[in-house]
Amino acid sequence: MEIKIEDCSKLLQKIVENIGTVIIGKKNTVELVILSLISGGHVLLEDIPGVGKTSLVAALARSVDCKFKRIQFTPDIVPSDITGFSIYNQKIGEFEFRPGAAMSNFVLADEINRASAKAQSALLEVMEEKQVTVDLKTYKLDEPFMVLATQNPIDSLGTYPLPEAQIDRFQIKVSLGYPGKEQEVQIMSMSNDDKKNISPVATGGDITEIKRISGNIHVDESVSKYIVNIVTATRNHPDLMLGASPRGSIALYRMGQALALYKGREYVIPDDIKYLAPYVLPHRFILTHEAKINKRSRNDIIEEILEKTEVPIVK
Repeated sequence: MEIKIEDCSKLLQKIVENIGTVIIGKKNTVELVILSLISGGHVLLEDIPGVGKTSLVAALARSVDCKFKRIQFTPDIVPSDITGFSIYNQKIGEFEFRPGAAMSNFVLADEINRASAKAQSALLEVMEEKQVTVDLKTYKLDEPFMVLATQNPIDSLGTYPLPEAQIDRFQIKVSLGYPGKEQEVQIMSMSNDDKKNISPVATGGDITEIKRISGNIHVDESVSKYIVNIVTATRNHPDLMLGASPRGSIALYRMGQALALYKGREYVIPDDIKYLAPYVLPHRFILTHEAKINKRSRNDIIEEILEKTEVPIVK
C-alpha cells in the first residue's frame, strides 16, 4: 500500500520532534537536515565545537533506527579507513573485504577539513555514487545513506581547505549556533542517558519510500525556470569568480520537492525555492578578490540575487 503525502508529512514531523527532544531550540536546522535526507543529499555543518553537531547526527540515526558511524578526521587518516580494505585470509586462502566506516547509513565525518586531500577524496565516490570501490570491486551502500560532515570555521591551524568538487557534493550547508538562554538551561540538565534514550519513530524502509514519493512531487515548468534563473544569476554576478553548478540547480530542485512533501503539498511553490536557496547555493560560490577586500559575503550575494530575480506566478 502506497503511503499518502499527508502520512509522509506527519512521519517527517514526528522525526523532527523526536530529534528536538535532544537538540533543543534548533527546529529549523533539524528540518533542513531531514529535507536533505529525503532528497538524497549530504550536509555540511560548519560550527564551533560543543554546540551539538555530533548529538544531532546520533539523534537522527536513532530516530530512524539505522546504523551510525563516526569518522574522526585527522592528518594521518588514510582512504582505507573510510572505504575499507581487502586482507588475505590464510584459512580459506582468499582475500576478504573488511568494510570501512563509510559502510553505514549515517556517517559523521567529524572535522573533515583536518584530513589530507587524499583522505578527503575517498569520500567523493561515496557521496556521489553511494558506493565504494576497493581492489576493482564495487560495493553498494545501504539505503538510506547520508554523510554529515562538520568543520570548525574559526580554527584554521592544521586544516586543509575542502576542494570545490567536494563542497559541491554537499546538498546544504548549515550551522546550529549558540542556544538561547532558556534552551541552554534545558541542555545543562540533560544527561548522556537522556540523549541516548531516543526511541525510533521510523525505519530505513520508511525513509526510502518517502524519498521515492518526494521525487514524484510536481514541479511546474515556471518554478524550474525560476531555479535556473537564480543559478544563472550566480554565474554572471560580478562579485563571484565561480557561481553554482548544475549540481546546485538539481539540489535546489530536489530540496524544493522535499519541502513541499514536508508541508503536505503535492507541488512546489516559488516560496519554497526562495526559502531554500540561501542554504543550498552559497557554499558553492567562490568570491572574487575584490569582493573579499570589500568584505562581501556569500549570503549577501544570494539575498541580492533573490531580490532581483522575478518570482513566477504559479496558477
